[in-house]
Amino acid sequence: MPYVEGFVLAVPDDKKEVFLQQAAAAAPIFKEFGATRVVECWGDDVPEGKRTDFRRAVQAEPGEVAVFSWVEYPSKEVRDAANQRIRSDPRMQAIGEKMPFDGRRMIFGGFVPILDV
Repeated sequence: MPYVEGFVLAVPDDKKEVFLQQAAAAAPIFKEFGATRVVECWGDDVPEGKRTDFRRAVQAEPGEVAVFSWVEYPSKEVRDAANQRIRSDPRMQAIGEKMPFDGRRMIFGGFVPILDV
């Protein structure tokens, strides 16, 4: 069964190109480790909610944009194995050191698709 790992983070608006370059460098490594799809989405129409919203979820500061991303895998087992490899891969560690956002404010989780039409 497919498995999706989702992420929301805040990236400074003036760091969009740097973020895209780093994400583009990481995507082939995710695919090498079993991902079937890697998607990065730059916030475009992210309204302020009455109680919560994407920006508040990641404590976005003025000048930061909410980014919504996901990685698809063929199964949770493949995702779990990929995450183990990602944590120990020197290429991913080097990319992670250069990412232009505060990883402490990133939210993420694994999801089982229940509808895909």
